[in-house]
Amino acid sequence: MNKTELIAVVAEKSQVTKKVAEEVLNAFVESVAESLGQHGEKVVLTGFGTFEVRNRAKREGRDPRSGATIQIPAQKTPAFKAGKFLKDAVK
Repeated sequence: MNKTELIAVVAEKSQVTKKVAEEVLNAFVESVAESLGQHGEKVVLTGFGTFEVRNRAKREGRDPRSGATIQIPAQKTPAFKAGKFLKDAVK
């Protein structure tokens, strides 16, 4: 399912227009990104899952072209951990 299809399903299930559903989805995505990026806060949707920022340590890697060893710097990366409701839905 892509974003357009998700908007259509949300609009149908909540009985609103696609435009309203798109605005809500965009606001959700922006809010999660802002919470993770600017504030470093977790976003917890009980039962669904948790969005959080994880720190990746500095590590060695290989340049695929030359085979040379390179240093990959430490970085922050977004992560999602599925909740019980979502895990059960996928089983």
